[in-house]
Amino acid sequence: MISDRDHDPRDAHDRGVRRRDDGPFAHWLDSDPHVARLLDAEMDRESSTLQLIASENFTSRAVLAATGSILTNKYAEGYPGRRYYGGNEIVDEVEELARQRAVALFGADHANVQPHAGANANLAAYQALLEPGDTVLAMRLDHGGHLTHGSPASITSKIWRFVAYGVTPARDTGGDGSGHGHESVGGHESVGGHESVGEVIDFDQVADLANSERPKLIVAGSTAYARQIDPQPFREIADSVGALFMFDAAHPAGLIAGGAHPNPARLADVMTFTTHKTLRGPRGGAILCRSDLAKKIDSAVFPGLQGGPLEHVIAAKAVAFAEAATPDFAAYAHQVVDNARKLATALANEGFRLVSGGTDNHMVLVDLRTFDADLTGKEAQEVLDQAGITCNRNTIPDDPRSPFVTSGLRLGTAAETTAGMGPDEMVLIATLIGRTLRNRADDGVVSTTRKEVAELCRSFPPYPPAASGVSGSSGVSGSSGSSGSSGSSGSSGSSGSSRS
Repeated sequence: MISDRDHDPRDAHDRGVRRRDDGPFAHWLDSDPHVARLLDAEMDRESSTLQLIASENFTSRAVLAATGSILTNKYAEGYPGRRYYGGNEIVDEVEELARQRAVALFGADHANVQPHAGANANLAAYQALLEPGDTVLAMRLDHGGHLTHGSPASITSKIWRFVAYGVTPARDTGGDGSGHGHESVGGHESVGGHESVGEVIDFDQVADLANSERPKLIVAGSTAYARQIDPQPFREIADSVGALFMFDAAHPAGLIAGGAHPNPARLADVMTFTTHKTLRGPRGGAILCRSDLAKKIDSAVFPGLQGGPLEHVIAAKAVAFAEAATPDFAAYAHQVVDNARKLATALANEGFRLVSGGTDNHMVLVDLRTFDADLTGKEAQEVLDQAGITCNRNTIPDDPRSPFVTSGLRLGTAAETTAGMGPDEMVLIATLIGRTLRNRADDGVVSTTRKEVAELCRSFPPYPPAASGVSGSSGVSGSSGSSGSSGSSGSSGSSGSSRS
């Protein structure tokens, strides 16, 4: 196997390559060449390899600027108008702006923008809505749920009693990556129309468990589920047993904002989300809720869980919320889904089995066993890393292998859609993945793929030099997708010329 040393991105600095602009204040790091060199290396890695991790994206330069701003200097425990320190007049305006923009974007009553991460947002929501020992109904981790949905490894399972629902069994009916139509699952409508394939949320099981366990809270949402999650059946089941309903929108938040996914904000009592995945903002979380729950939510975040908020990140969240309210972002969100479907179809043609038969969102879950029974997710991830294709191993429903090994891969299209790639690039990426994994023991094939990946990425830089044009105010190329056939970065931001 070829070594990372053979393709060390840090070598670019040693070869005299001019350092790329990785932020508006990059030159200020000249006093610390060690950190500057590492940032250069990461810029090179993100620019010269394919970023297919479903929970990652490329933020705009405006988001980078706000995140690296002077607001990092300010301590601001409390909330606008109710701080424990002086000098927060400007910070109050920044945070209030972020709250107002979040409320407007999702049509919610109230927003808390202080959570440092999605896990913090979920934990704060539980603290606000539950007493220790209360029962929560949430998705199984090995069927697509998140650690904070009651994993034994998470503090959540040590405070509250979690009961897990899952997906329906897989069926041997194939899958072409499409995701159109609606079909009924146990009397509840399943968005995506793939009940015949299986591996969709089992609403019969959700309803049965709700009736038998009488949970205080029902949680919808996932971290590895390639179908739309319709909030309506969850709302109906929660109401039938007198439970509260929380929607964890960490992954689809950007698709919701762009109108490419149903909006649960008005149906759920609480909606948590992250700002750095499909929403394309800074790393962080947020909580939306009904007005009557606002005080409980705010108190749970501070002082219940966190100390001083990261106001520089909150400023970047405000920037991201404004960007997500534009027509360009709506076109981008739909392109993300279209590209994921194209990637899914192309991977199926390469011989991979698609979990649930396809996708309705930004991710594709691949079962490797039909492609090669001996290939594990761990090995596939490591080989693809060597080939310049970044993704993550992932369990599949009822996976016979451990979570550290797995039988699957999770692939996402949000980041490379931001870079401007389109449907043609998705087909090429599937071809490169298939060829690399078939020939994973051949260093020559892996090395050739690495070079082809670098050449592809050269046409779609996430942060193109200013002289070559920047898409709108975002500073990210191809924010709505670029022409898959032209091979040029989509600086126009026109969705008519390319990918999801």
